[in-house]
Amino acid sequence: MPELPEVEVVRAGLEPAVTGALVGAVEVREERSLRRHVGDALDFEGRLVGRRITGAVRRGKFLWLPLAPLADAEGAGEAVLAHLGMSGQLLLRSPDAPDDRQLRVRLHLEHPVHGHLVVVFADQRIFGSLAIDRLEPTPDGAVGGRGSAAAAVPSQVAHIARDPLDPAFDDARFAAALARRRTGIKRALLDQTLVSGIGNIYADEALWAARLHFDAPTDRLPRRRVHELLAEVRLVLDRALAEGGTSFDAQYVNVNGASGYFSHSLNAYGQQGRACPRCGTPIVREAFMNRSSHRCPRCQRRPRALTAIAGVDAS
Repeated sequence: MPELPEVEVVRAGLEPAVTGALVGAVEVREERSLRRHVGDALDFEGRLVGRRITGAVRRGKFLWLPLAPLADAEGAGEAVLAHLGMSGQLLLRSPDAPDDRQLRVRLHLEHPVHGHLVVVFADQRIFGSLAIDRLEPTPDGAVGGRGSAAAAVPSQVAHIARDPLDPAFDDARFAAALARRRTGIKRALLDQTLVSGIGNIYADEALWAARLHFDAPTDRLPRRRVHELLAEVRLVLDRALAEGGTSFDAQYVNVNGASGYFSHSLNAYGQQGRACPRCGTPIVREAFMNRSSHRCPRCQRRPRALTAIAGVDAS
């Protein structure tokens, strides 16, 4: 599933093309791609045509395109909310481009500078979605996400925590929340209500960098270690952004269809059997929830309490 760097690359690519554009026409080819929209395809099309897009905003793994308010509108307004799911793609196309193979929804835009543009939502597995959602004020009064100065978020994103690259992310609050929870640190990193934007790839990479086992108990982590982990999380996310995100196949691409290159810089995720770049010990892959976790047995030793319970060695 695309994580923060991949979604941010898409957001940044869309922003100059959609900001200020008028929606001239909407084509819904697959209504299942509107599962988060309250209404049918005709409602989605009717509420979008004639609206002007004012930007492209992201929080965590969610992306939205705010819409200029209607003349009689009240409140914070509305936005087109996008979640890419496992294989969703938002692509920029010319009006005469052939249909993409997994085309689900197409928006025809008229931009004051770039002219007629097309935004395509393609999705092989149809786990992603688009929806028109109302915007709500943020509880803390800070901006809702990257790419906007408005203190508003879509109602369906209101429960999603801020991400570590958000200037309004509160490190002390995050550390306090970890201390109150009795869970493993990787489970906490994947909890989007606690910290958003981090998935399996970047959790493994940050934990490797911080030399933490994925099951290290959150309520026993010293504050110093929490702040060290946050620093590593931010470093990993920034590096991935600089390299265009992580692409293992054609399912994640930017708005122009190009792949990211961070897969060549991974130290732990997907590196099972290869030497740890730090100590040379082979990286291992272990079952974790309904997925896998990757770590160095020497650099990221199992917590002693868990080792005693499991009756295994400290590796």
